[in-house]
Amino acid sequence: MDFWHGFWVITGIHLLAAASPGPDFVFVSQQTLSRGRRAGLVCSLGIALGLGVHIAYSVLGLAAVIASAAWLLSAIKISGGAYLLYLGIKGLRAKAQGKTVELHARTLPAQSVAAGLWKGFLCNLLNPKAPVYLVSVFTVVLSPAMPLWQLAVYGVWMIVLQLVWFAAVALLLSVPRVNRRFRQAGHWLDRLLGSVMALLGIKVMMS
Repeated sequence: MDFWHGFWVITGIHLLAAASPGPDFVFVSQQTLSRGRRAGLVCSLGIALGLGVHIAYSVLGLAAVIASAAWLLSAIKISGGAYLLYLGIKGLRAKAQGKTVELHARTLPAQSVAAGLWKGFLCNLLNPKAPVYLVSVFTVVLSPAMPLWQLAVYGVWMIVLQLVWFAAVALLLSVPRVNRRFRQAGHWLDRLLGSVMALLGIKVMMS
């Protein structure tokens, strides 16, 4: 897979994954509506930095695998494809939420930038699914001839996407009506993500 083909594949997958409601989305939403827009933006930066740690060791680890053994690369691709398929099935089974949780703006005391940054960083860093997800996504574009710099560029771009997406979430979810509508439509987003992930998982395992 050439650079730009892989670039756009990574972009599409990661935007769908970031948009699907999960721990990071819930945390940014909570921080925005309880402490204000600024807190949500700071939290978004922390989440992006946490993702950077996961990406760094994932890229370096995959580069080592590519250099060491072809059979190990094949095993990782099969495992990654299976995990993508699992995520796809899980997303396709998503159901609408019966009711939404209302959070009232600025009900919590203000916190320092450092505290908000640290909380966002830990929210992503301590997510046990993040490493598996990243390796699985990279397996979609991985090939024995792929240079380290190409994986690194993809990784940095994913961090940028993560920051831009959650900054947008913080800006939009400061409006409670927007937050409510997004939650109501969340299961459709999960199903769309599920369809894409399932197809990619099958493709990776068959390649």
